[in-house]
Amino acid sequence: MNLNNNRFSPLILSLCVVGGLFIGSFYTRHFSGNRLNVIGSSNDRLRTIFDIIADQYVDTVDIDSMVEKAIPTILSELDPHSMYLTAKDAEATKAELQGSFSGIGVEFVIRDDTLHIQNVIQGGPADKVGIVAGDMIVAVDGKSFTGKQLTNEKAFRMLRGNKGTKVQLVVKRFGSPKTYTFNVIRDDIETTTIAAAYMMDDNKTGYIRVKTFGEKTYYEFLSALARLSQQRCEQLIIDLRDNGGGVMTDAVRMANEFLPANRMIVYTQGRRSPREDYVSDGRGSYSNIPLVVLIDAGSASASEIFAGAMQDNDRAVIIGRRSFGKGLVQKQIDFSDGSLLRLTTARYYTPSGRCIQKPYSSGDTKQYAEELIERFQSGEYFTQDSIKHTGPAYHTRNGRVVYGGGGITPDIFVPEDTINMTSYFKEAVMSGLINRFTYDYTDRNRSTLKQYSTMRTLLRYLQGQNLLERFAAYGEQNGLQRRNLMLQRSAKLFQLQIYSRIIYNMLNEQALWQYSNQDDPIVREALKVLNAKASFPKPPAKKKVVRRKVAKATPHSNQKQYGQHRNHRQ
Repeated sequence: MNLNNNRFSPLILSLCVVGGLFIGSFYTRHFSGNRLNVIGSSNDRLRTIFDIIADQYVDTVDIDSMVEKAIPTILSELDPHSMYLTAKDAEATKAELQGSFSGIGVEFVIRDDTLHIQNVIQGGPADKVGIVAGDMIVAVDGKSFTGKQLTNEKAFRMLRGNKGTKVQLVVKRFGSPKTYTFNVIRDDIETTTIAAAYMMDDNKTGYIRVKTFGEKTYYEFLSALARLSQQRCEQLIIDLRDNGGGVMTDAVRMANEFLPANRMIVYTQGRRSPREDYVSDGRGSYSNIPLVVLIDAGSASASEIFAGAMQDNDRAVIIGRRSFGKGLVQKQIDFSDGSLLRLTTARYYTPSGRCIQKPYSSGDTKQYAEELIERFQSGEYFTQDSIKHTGPAYHTRNGRVVYGGGGITPDIFVPEDTINMTSYFKEAVMSGLINRFTYDYTDRNRSTLKQYSTMRTLLRYLQGQNLLERFAAYGEQNGLQRRNLMLQRSAKLFQLQIYSRIIYNMLNEQALWQYSNQDDPIVREALKVLNAKASFPKPPAKKKVVRRKVAKATPHSNQKQYGQHRNHRQ
């Protein structure tokens, strides 16, 4: 997200315009024959200002555009999550939450000013006409589709459209001088919020990664659980890392599956929003399965509702790093032109009563957005002692201490691994050279890589291709000076990045996580907890009270001192 350092400039500009209007009104009233009505109450002031501008400004002004620019500035003075979405942005957001959109059915990446098709959705419109992964779209409906002006936004606008409409694509295929023309009929494309659901190597642990919460997440989750149950899943890892939230109700329904009856999941309350409790109904099918939940700083909102419900009810062990800290509830208000307002109307509270919204200053969106950077700089990602709790202490059902006021703190903290991090590796990632290398390698070797249909067979092949050395040479050719010692030190990090990207390019997202999780320290910790049968948190051990014999009081005893001692014991 791009942040304007001069975040108050729109507000200052607005005030200057208003001030200018008042000054101009004064001179107009006193030094001309035209009189202006004095602007009335604050409720009418903004509307009146826009009316005056439309009526009397020296040039023609697009008032609708001015309103759309002014609204975000006004909302930013409330909190970081109240927002206004234009009709175009609202449509894209709704499609994401609804889990479907109408388009051609491809995943793409833009590099070298050209759209490269990364994956083709099986059975989708592009797949039906013969477009394949690796193809490059060079023209759309007779117009060039390459160059510096090509952006993700433009690609979405041109390739998506109403179901049943036609789009003509001119495609260049890797290694061929020819171009191919395809007429594609757009159709509804289903998207999924479950990135992976598979059995781990021990053949008893199921793993589910939920990447966002949409309107279909609960049903996708039930389907994933059913598949794992058929494979004799005995214990479960739910991965909510980098899940920024979404639809709250689906997180509540997910939590319901793991809780016995009459357990609080979450409640919401606001100034004009009466308290509303969400309580488990006892119909969940997985209330006894051993469970671990993974979170990190990217886990927010609905993810924190689920994690908080599991933690406060002592239903699961939470592992990872402190979550984002979004505890505000937005009400959506739709406008007739398709735009919408998301206004914060309440806070949500976990079962113990804590609100986990991290602190913010009204209007200071820059500081709020950079809070995660501050965590990194303070060392929080590396040591648990660096976590700063700004809220009071609360207690779980079993009496364990938990904190509000800044996200969910995990029961087991796993630090970020920086032992093998080098400046050479950082530069390779930040420059985008690793991604470019993996895309190029995939395109050049696609016919060979197609022979390997599983993560394991593809990984074995890649491990024999000396890709680390190939990347170092590629980096040198593209301005990244070779550092042999750093290359060796960061070898595992390089391999993780290179192998995972190629596996994703050739297979799918689930294959990527199957590979990445093999050596993930947070996943390893989760397996350790599950295999030790320690996934149901126990009450804290009671402190032993040492009872001392007290001498019988005598006229010489210090009664005041004795009283203090008793108070201390209490």
